[in-house]
Amino acid sequence: MRKIVIQGVKGSFHDIAAQHYFSNEKLELVEADSFPTLFDAFEKDSSIDHAIIVIENTIAGIIMYNYSLLQNSNFTITVELLLRIKQNLLALPGTRLEDIEEIHAHPMALNQCLDFLKIHRSWRRIEREDTALCAAEIVEGQKGKRAAIASELAAETYGLEVLAEEIETNKQNFTRFLILSRKTDQASYDEQRNKASICFSLANETGSLSKVLDQLSRRSCNLIKIQSVPIVGKVWNYFFFVDFILENNNIKALIDTLEDQVASLHVLGHYNKGIYYDS
Repeated sequence: MRKIVIQGVKGSFHDIAAQHYFSNEKLELVEADSFPTLFDAFEKDSSIDHAIIVIENTIAGIIMYNYSLLQNSNFTITVELLLRIKQNLLALPGTRLEDIEEIHAHPMALNQCLDFLKIHRSWRRIEREDTALCAAEIVEGQKGKRAAIASELAAETYGLEVLAEEIETNKQNFTRFLILSRKTDQASYDEQRNKASICFSLANETGSLSKVLDQLSRRSCNLIKIQSVPIVGKVWNYFFFVDFILENNNIKALIDTLEDQVASLHVLGHYNKGIYYDS
């Protein structure tokens, strides 16, 4: 039995990501109502094997708050998953579209389904913290005039009917999930893995960032992402979060070189570039 902490409840997309990756194992899910709660649970409960967090969506972009939580934790990225997000309209069995008066969903889910919602302008939109929780609450309250936007797994989990399938506007809607482990569980670098996420700060000097980027280029790194975030308390100083692919398996030599060129460096994870799954 593998114990996993997720943000949200059963039937959430975090649950789907866990079911895909650990498909051959029995899972015990620990539900967290927020990402800080998730990190806190993983930190305090040694019986939890892994945590799963969302880090990016192809429509909504990067969730920098989760990068910051990861930066300040004692966890490391070991797996990346890329999940196709299919949003569905769920309601109690027997409910008709014309019966619905309000729709509950996470703000991101509502934004992903705007074209569908334009057809039903009379529905009151209620923003909630988790899509699967919206589905569960329909059943708990037997809310016949309420619908939820959530996954097909949420419909199966809570006994709801899918009134409309795949109502997301953009069918190339993918979310990037990360599976986290404790840093003590493995060595810092695994030369069989080809992707890395790092965070560093620089001296406020001309050319300091270009020197780091030059090192990545010299080693034929494929720079996937670079994002700057202000350092609280240090005016006009920044943390840089960088994702890159390095196929020549010389990650330790690169990190050793970068450590000599930056003010601080934090390796968030060394892992394989993501596997695509259908939700």
